[in-house]
Amino acid sequence: MSKIPITPLADFVVATAEAAQSKTASGLYLPAGSEEKPKIANVVAIGPVVRDVKVGDKIIYGGYSNTDIKVDGESFLLIKNENIYATVN
Repeated sequence: MSKIPITPLADFVVATAEAAQSKTASGLYLPAGSEEKPKIANVVAIGPVVRDVKVGDKIIYGGYSNTDIKVDGESFLLIKNENIYATVN
């Protein structure tokens, strides 16, 4: 991905969600549609007041106010900084 077409404002982060798992850790396959929505994403842009994460970080996020958007055929998440719980090392 080169330059992204979104510039977040204030304390928002633009991220791309990781794909949902279709198989459990023990090797069982999940039926279509039953996959849990992933709560891990990769940060691709940050707003000017975000201090906790940087572009390239892998984050764990939550909350119900996140926004799924599609721009130029690509899917992105718009996540408020307060809904980011941790980074994955």
